Amino acid sequence: MNQLVDIPLSCLSAARLGEPVGNGAAVLIRTLLDLGVDTVFGYPGGAVLPLYDALYAEPRLRHVLVRHEQAAVHAAQGYARSTGKVGVVFVTSGPGMSNTTTGLLDALSDSVPVLCISGQVATSLIGTDAFQECDALGISRPVTKWNVQVRDASLLESLLRKAYAVASGARPGPVLVDVPKDVQLAPVSRSLPAADHRRALVKPPSHSRLLVAAKVIREAQRPIFYGGGGLVNSGVGACEAFRRVVELTGAPCTLTLMGLGAFPAASPQWLGMLGMHGTLEANLAMHHADLVVCVGARFDDRVTGRLDQFSPNAKIVHIDIDAASIHKIVRADVPLVGDCAQVLQGLLGCMEGWTPQPGGLDGWWQQIEQWRARRSLAFDDTPDRIAPQALMRCLQQQLLGRDAIVSTDVGQHQMWAAQHLDFEQPMRWLTSGGAGTMGYGLPAAIGAQIAHPDKTVVCVSGDASILMNIQELATAIQHRTPVKVVLCNNGYMGMVRQWQEMNHGGRYSHSYTEALPDFVMVARGFGWQARRVDRREDLESALAECLASEGPYFLDVHVAPEENCFPMIPAGAGHHEVMLGASGSPDTTG
Repeated sequence: MNQLVDIPLSCLSAARLGEPVGNGAAVLIRTLLDLGVDTVFGYPGGAVLPLYDALYAEPRLRHVLVRHEQAAVHAAQGYARSTGKVGVVFVTSGPGMSNTTTGLLDALSDSVPVLCISGQVATSLIGTDAFQECDALGISRPVTKWNVQVRDASLLESLLRKAYAVASGARPGPVLVDVPKDVQLAPVSRSLPAADHRRALVKPPSHSRLLVAAKVIREAQRPIFYGGGGLVNSGVGACEAFRRVVELTGAPCTLTLMGLGAFPAASPQWLGMLGMHGTLEANLAMHHADLVVCVGARFDDRVTGRLDQFSPNAKIVHIDIDAASIHKIVRADVPLVGDCAQVLQGLLGCMEGWTPQPGGLDGWWQQIEQWRARRSLAFDDTPDRIAPQALMRCLQQQLLGRDAIVSTDVGQHQMWAAQHLDFEQPMRWLTSGGAGTMGYGLPAAIGAQIAHPDKTVVCVSGDASILMNIQELATAIQHRTPVKVVLCNNGYMGMVRQWQEMNHGGRYSHSYTEALPDFVMVARGFGWQARRVDRREDLESALAECLASEGPYFLDVHVAPEENCFPMIPAGAGHHEVMLGASGSPDTTG
């Protein structure tokens, strides 16, 4: 789909002829406003200065100046993931554009709608190795849904509208529009909008297909519902429909890392997250189920474990808006292609008047309660140290009643947060799933705080991850975003160290950081409030102080340095081979 576009005029609606409408940059800004964009994240440079000049005259479009272009995309992701809107990014040519690649990859992996607008050298210089020239289309092709370079200013509005629709349509994701400097400066006397680039709806499954799914669900003796990030992307309505379907069936429910919040954690039907670091009860229920209803998830390898051992006796109902995801990894018995909200509403219609069969799932729930009784998330909480799990449990208690948004970076702290923090609603959990990007958490939190200035926004990070984009502490100060950073500081690249211990004979090759800064001094240097915590007895009061602060606050919590993250499904193992503790032995009693 990625291409250099030269759209014939016959493919566009009739031109609006008349007085000049400004230069290309002005048209670009006006089009974003027409699309409902109110915020952009970016960093200026030579090839994008005309766009920034047009932005100077337009107070309706808020610009958030980040300190690195990767962080611009992550901030836009946080904005998008917490609002359901498209996150918009401005960057310059060359390294400005190339620095976005990690963020675009992350957005593509996790289906987050981002529109990245990059400056480019003048069209006459393209291909001459000009200063800060790069092949923006070639670089971004593998990490975008669609990309385009605009060579004619009269096509800017049309292509921007298409890009916005592609980013938000079907399975969302990032797009890139590359605009040469002379195109930004070119006067536009006519604007050629495309006919209609509103989000195209995927045709829902037929009623007869929905009846087949409903029949399979009703007949199951050991069903489990498995939801993912697609539920969150589909919106609050989809998550509400999902909750109603699960409650109507009386079946257990689990979610992926990206799906947390799509089903309320307070429900007795909630089994916790599944997958590599999921709960024992979620993983064993998946293994022993006779029916898996997968909604908005893609059977990622971190979820399935060993494929030939994945839910070996289960029928699969798979609901996804992306037809390419159906049968891609696990073959579905009942595939349903469509938007989650539409499909689930249709499924509810087929289930109207249903009541759970008396005692129908009692045996299944009795088995699940036995697995729950193993308390797979239990940990040793002693006063002589701060267990990282204790940090997360204390944070959870402090967040009760706040309707907070939590972002994370990547590593052990991410898994502990997913295990021990409870989310009752979607769009409150921001994390990097498919790409596993260290450095995501802080800028994503800033983007979410920009979108929700009155909410508590917390970034849970690790000592290695926070250093990836620590410069964004300045962004938070400049834009007065009262983000709270809770640092799970163990002095290691914790997940790397854990894998080296378990899989490489304890040969800890370059996973210990010997030159960590004094994070409190660094944070205060940026203008943040900050505090260090070493003692378990001080943890609750320190968290309370952090969350109560009016401005940004950095809490450096020194946790037990060599704690491992369990449960864990080892690489190449199945759901029934969950490791529960330091013994390293799999639990196969289920």
